[in-house]
Amino acid sequence: MSLHAGLKRWYSQPGDEVEMRVDGYVVDIVRGDLLIEIQTRNFSALKRKLTRLLETHTVRLVYPIAKEKWIVKDPGLTPTPGVESGQVAERRAAYAGGTKNRRKSPRRGQWEHVFVELVRIPLLALHPNFTLEVVLTREEEIQALDGRGSWRRKGWSIYDRRLIGVVERRTFSAAADYLALLPPGLPHPFTTRDLARGMGQPRYLAQKMVYCLREMGALRPAGKRGKSYLYEEVYDEKQES
Repeated sequence: MSLHAGLKRWYSQPGDEVEMRVDGYVVDIVRGDLLIEIQTRNFSALKRKLTRLLETHTVRLVYPIAKEKWIVKDPGLTPTPGVESGQVAERRAAYAGGTKNRRKSPRRGQWEHVFVELVRIPLLALHPNFTLEVVLTREEEIQALDGRGSWRRKGWSIYDRRLIGVVERRTFSAAADYLALLPPGLPHPFTTRDLARGMGQPRYLAQKMVYCLREMGALRPAGKRGKSYLYEEVYDEKQES
């Protein structure tokens, strides 16, 4: 069962309607007035759909991040007919009759990784009818040898993702929810390099995070330190008073 199907089963409750058409779009789960949409990647593909549904419905977008992942290389998976080169065919033949290879990935997903996808729809994040629910999962990544995978995977492509279990969930609906992901001890103001160092994550992720928070109005520019731009939080005066 794929990751998407596994999450849909995990989230479904008695009385839910599954794969229902709403305003011209198929929605994963309809629970009364709440629409639940599960998206494992590529938020760009959802932008038009979400924009339309949020006009008249409450929408919860579920996004999984693998906190623990096992990579399974399955030599028995058959690639798409007609796309296998002679070299790949030889490599597959060498694996013929072999067993699956399963190993644990050293990578561990964190809440902050949601910004890799959220950067595609930052203006929808604070819509009053929208809630983002991030799910930390344990999952398997199934790989097939078809010669089309990245050079890092040496010709193995990601064939499927399968849910093993749900570790933790966290919801985001207000700017404060996203600002809570800023690491403690961050300088004030801070650069994207400061943010990356504080999170223990690559700078490109910090840049995506800052972009999203700026688009949400949760961060603003605060001058420069040398050649680096500085940013600071924007506090809600209504909440402070």
